[in-house]
Amino acid sequence: MTTPAPDAATASAVEAVLTLGDIDASQVAALLAGYDLKLELLPHDAEIPGSYWGAPEAGLIGSTVYARADTPVHSLLHETCHLIVLPPERRAAVHTDATDSIDEENAVCVLQALLGDQIPGVGRHRVLDDMDRWGYTFRLGSARAYFEQDADDAFDWLRQRNLLPAHAA
Repeated sequence: MTTPAPDAATASAVEAVLTLGDIDASQVAALLAGYDLKLELLPHDAEIPGSYWGAPEAGLIGSTVYARADTPVHSLLHETCHLIVLPPERRAAVHTDATDSIDEENAVCVLQALLGDQIPGVGRHRVLDDMDRWGYTFRLGSARAYFEQDADDAFDWLRQRNLLPAHAA
């Protein structure tokens, strides 16, 4: 699985992804607060601190997730989940790049879809579809196929650390 920034060929699909400006950001902030994280909403033209791929992708530094109204919801959830899966001592040191672990990255991809269910107007299917639109790649051909057919190890990883949301257990 890779998560590249989109190229020109995928521009129209990218325009169709759900952004933070399309939903109630206070709902997202409340979700993050439940994990002792903070959402920092930035002005439209601001640089996004801690963004691995650059704007409009979300960024992370410590326990803060940075985003703008044009930040894709799937990106915001992905970076949020990187922080959720980290123990507090690792979380405090995070700046831009949260992991080099394939198992952790897989768990983050699953968790971001599950957290989509907790945001009104989003849902896991929209997150998974937007991951495909943005250019994530999975060996089964789609994020949904990965989630439904190939993510047992990621679900186990989350379960072992008590990180599965209650609705997914």
